[in-house]
Amino acid sequence: MTQQPSNLSATSAAAGVSPAVLAELRSIMGERGLLTAPVDLRTYECDGLTNFRVMPQAVVLAESAAQVQAVVRLCHRERIPFVARGAGTGLSGGALPVADGIVISLTRMNRILEVDLENARVVVEPGVINADVTSRIAAAGFFYAPDPSSQSVCTVGGNVAENSGGLHCLKYGFTTTHVVGLEVILPDGQLVHLGGSALDPPGYDLLGVFVGSEGTLGIATRITLRIVKRAQCVQTLLAAFNGTNDAGAAVSAIIAAGLYPAAMEMMDRLAIEASEAAVHANYPPCGGLLLVEMDGATAEVEANVEQVEALCRSHGAWEIRRAKTAAERTLIWKGRKAAFAAMGRISPDYIVQDGVIPRTRLPEIMDEIATLSDEAGLRVANVFHAGDGNLHPLVLYDARVPGQEAAAERLASRILELCIEKGGSITGEHGVGEEKKFMMSKMFAEPDLETMQRVRCAFDPLHLSNPTKIFPRPRLCGEKGGKYAPHPLETAGVAERF
Repeated sequence: MTQQPSNLSATSAAAGVSPAVLAELRSIMGERGLLTAPVDLRTYECDGLTNFRVMPQAVVLAESAAQVQAVVRLCHRERIPFVARGAGTGLSGGALPVADGIVISLTRMNRILEVDLENARVVVEPGVINADVTSRIAAAGFFYAPDPSSQSVCTVGGNVAENSGGLHCLKYGFTTTHVVGLEVILPDGQLVHLGGSALDPPGYDLLGVFVGSEGTLGIATRITLRIVKRAQCVQTLLAAFNGTNDAGAAVSAIIAAGLYPAAMEMMDRLAIEASEAAVHANYPPCGGLLLVEMDGATAEVEANVEQVEALCRSHGAWEIRRAKTAAERTLIWKGRKAAFAAMGRISPDYIVQDGVIPRTRLPEIMDEIATLSDEAGLRVANVFHAGDGNLHPLVLYDARVPGQEAAAERLASRILELCIEKGGSITGEHGVGEEKKFMMSKMFAEPDLETMQRVRCAFDPLHLSNPTKIFPRPRLCGEKGGKYAPHPLETAGVAERF
């Protein structure tokens, strides 16, 4: 996507970060822990969604929960907005800075603090890379199930903020299924503990409220994860179909048969073309490619894989391959995980979208996406977490052609509207962030949005923690009658994008 100026205003409820505050930050963080030079701040002006860019006034590189707490207390005292940031791999602008605020980077908090194999728990700091958790415990036969495509670089703290999914979320669940405890710095600087090592503690499920809150309720500084014993047998196969409709029908048949794959992914012709150019996974050239992984006891997996193959053939699969070795299985999934980044091989610019539909409606929405694509004169590549109906349409365009970027944004938004119309959602795992907040009013009524913001206000009445994200019209906490009103950090005129 092309670089655009930020849609955040340069004014806020805070007066900005004064020299006195910078001096206090320096005393907390030390010289190595505070960035203020424009050349250093430029690194933090956006996340993986690069068409929104904002320069923060400062970045702190936290190394401990104590430092995070001290910085947040200072921000609360001085009414300075702050945005927590991990690796910056998010795709919805969730880590976009605030112009008069600071960024609290957590990447230096990257220690695995405890490994408890007997209780299947691992305790980590938020800056730990997702894939490093499994690397640490693999020799003991365990793994950490949530595996986003960016798992080699994304952080666990960012996964908690966005409730990230991944290829194996169909069977094993999203991040929220695997987070059992959190140490959190609230927006006023209080340190609290949500959940613990045990499942389902008594009281309100504040842990569930926090996971997926996109950094708007505070900052997680210590995370207790549930890990999973690796299955006795894993079988991965790919099936080639003439088109995504046939592949989608096979997906529905597999689930209807009572089979529950560990992962079930789909790619269309354009996605295959891009991935092959980047990774050379040796995918067959087809209109719809289904990747299925079954795991469990050996006899059960063998029987289930044979049933999956039969169902795929009955729905038009003309080639089916099983991975014979671990290396072949790794290559199959490498091609799928490379799909987003590989789009640069076939298009100079693209928008990564993220929506959800009931999986039984996959054929009809694919037909409608194709119609919209033809009407807009733009190509759309499609990658799916097919088993749970999570779509990732990639709208391809060339920003050098006048009008194409605006047309691509309209098409991406229309696809999300289709998801809502089909009984789905505007996001499955990428979050709402900055990009989709004006779509929230298309999905929820005003009373629903107000109820959500009452929760936000309970955690952050001053709207300091990632203040401009998720909601199209932030609610001023404590306002009589609970009415919506523009927050001082909110931008005028952004709704015209949609």
